[in-house]
Amino acid sequence: MAVSETADRRDMGAVSSRGSRPSAGRHTLALFRSELHLVFGRARTWVTLAVLAGVPVLVGVAIKLSGSSGDAEGFIGQVAGNGFFLIVASLALSMPFFLPTAVTVVSGESLAGEASLGTLRNMLTAPAGRSRLLAAKMVALAVFCFAATVTIFLAGLIAGFLLFPVGDVVLLSGTTVSLADGLLRAFGIAMLVALSLLGLAGIGLFVSSLTSTPLAAMAATFGAFIVFGILGAIPQIDVIHPWLLMYGWGSFADLLRDPPYWDEIVRNLLMQGAYLAVFYAAAWARLTSRDING
Repeated sequence: MAVSETADRRDMGAVSSRGSRPSAGRHTLALFRSELHLVFGRARTWVTLAVLAGVPVLVGVAIKLSGSSGDAEGFIGQVAGNGFFLIVASLALSMPFFLPTAVTVVSGESLAGEASLGTLRNMLTAPAGRSRLLAAKMVALAVFCFAATVTIFLAGLIAGFLLFPVGDVVLLSGTTVSLADGLLRAFGIAMLVALSLLGLAGIGLFVSSLTSTPLAAMAATFGAFIVFGILGAIPQIDVIHPWLLMYGWGSFADLLRDPPYWDEIVRNLLMQGAYLAVFYAAAWARLTSRDING
């Protein structure tokens, strides 16, 4: 797999040295397709998605075998009564570790992986240019974030419907809505969770631009995530908590209110956008000034 990826990337970089060049638009589309193939053509990406799909299955089977949700609170406590809540519970359980780890792995190797394979130098000389290359990688990371959360959504949907009774959904505000309405809200939650991961993806992209060792980039990105978590757990510095990366991650639950509470959701999205903008700009500055031989 690595040999094939290396050959494909070198072929793209070699286009710049040929007499006939494709248009910038065509080359940009080819670059975006290549990045998506690079991410989703790896066996480890599919293994990661399989692990994420296993989260709702394991949770559902455990609750089914126990005969109830026990004394669990929150969404897990409602799964046995309505399989719909397996979707939301699985997304909530995946947010603290599984989803960030998956994003860390993919984003950490986005540029560092190219450098380690020796293909980054060729890609930097391609007609699409460094800015477009970086944009293509960020889009591929965003697509992976959405694919990861949709995987959990679909696995939770299937497992929930197979293992438990399903019906009308009682929202956090006490209002009862139809199952169709509940599923639409759950899908919206999956989209919000995916958007909440973009700030971390931006950090991973920047860290990946600093090194040619994918493992180092992954470790540094995950280390940054851990630092944010530690800072968020220290009450003495609660003044900075609202500005931390993960502060608003739990706001997705506000979609399960009638009407939804949008204030924290919007604030979280703005925060993720700010982190993404800052670290994407830093990655751009690093990539555009990078020695072509580096």
